[in-house]
Amino acid sequence: MKNKKKKLIIGIVTVLVLVIVVVLGFIGNYFCDYALNPSVINGVESDDEMEKTPDDDEKDAAGSWLSGEAEDVWMTSDDSLKLHAYKVDAKKPSNKYVVLCHGYKGEAADMAIYGKHFYENNYNVLIPDARAHGQSEGKLIGMGWPERRDIIKWMNTIVSEEEDAQILLMGVSMGAATVMMTSGEEDLPAQVKAVVEDCGYTSVWDEFDHQLNEMFGLPPFPVLNVSSLVVKIRAGYFLGEASAVKQVAKSHTPTMFIHGDEDTFVPFAMLDKLYEAAACEKEKLVIPGAAHGEARKTDSKTYWDAVDKFAKKYIK
Repeated sequence: MKNKKKKLIIGIVTVLVLVIVVVLGFIGNYFCDYALNPSVINGVESDDEMEKTPDDDEKDAAGSWLSGEAEDVWMTSDDSLKLHAYKVDAKKPSNKYVVLCHGYKGEAADMAIYGKHFYENNYNVLIPDARAHGQSEGKLIGMGWPERRDIIKWMNTIVSEEEDAQILLMGVSMGAATVMMTSGEEDLPAQVKAVVEDCGYTSVWDEFDHQLNEMFGLPPFPVLNVSSLVVKIRAGYFLGEASAVKQVAKSHTPTMFIHGDEDTFVPFAMLDKLYEAAACEKEKLVIPGAAHGEARKTDSKTYWDAVDKFAKKYIK
């Protein structure tokens, strides 16, 4: 009788454990797809659905410039993805290059307004489509972590063509996290002279933790824990690995940190954590009243004056 009861309890416990594992696996896969799978993620509003602002005219002009001047270039990633970028040669022969990284759910063309600015300052411009964005292949968005290796490879294509290249690496939002994560790599090309990050997050874990709380009112445990395991299985990395804070702490490349003080999507408080962790020469720019990704639009003159002054210190 006792043995039957013991077996019954073991059976019930086993079933409960299996149910919990299945439920947690479902939650992890659901969150992974919700956050990182382009075929599942809802599309952002199109420009046509938004109220027009004066900044749109500048964006339209930059878009026309990109479509008229850019060459499509391609590269194969270390994990065999076909990746796309736009390349625009400088007006006059120049060894100055800028590599621009776009944000989450965006595409290379979103950075045209930045590219045009540098083009007018006689930079060669390279704007990659991040994996799983634009014309680049990929099943999952990497949030900057696998992309850091893609950016290293893109910059190596520049160096292979011009050994004396001087490269500025710049990104916005997820692109900012990407350039920070890239800056801490041991094999960063010596030709990378400066980095500009605009509203990047401290880590993928921190950003997902923030969004989980904002959107669903949930704590990180257990959702992020099981999601991290799923991401490891499906994308090859744990969420906690993807840390811009840890990468800038290893960086020797001068970096400018930019953030709007009204940013609630990537919380403004992340700026100081990143800035304080950075081991490199560094500068900080806070744009009052700017929301997420809006620093350039909120105070364009202050923004570009600071970026240009910073870049000229390291790229001659």
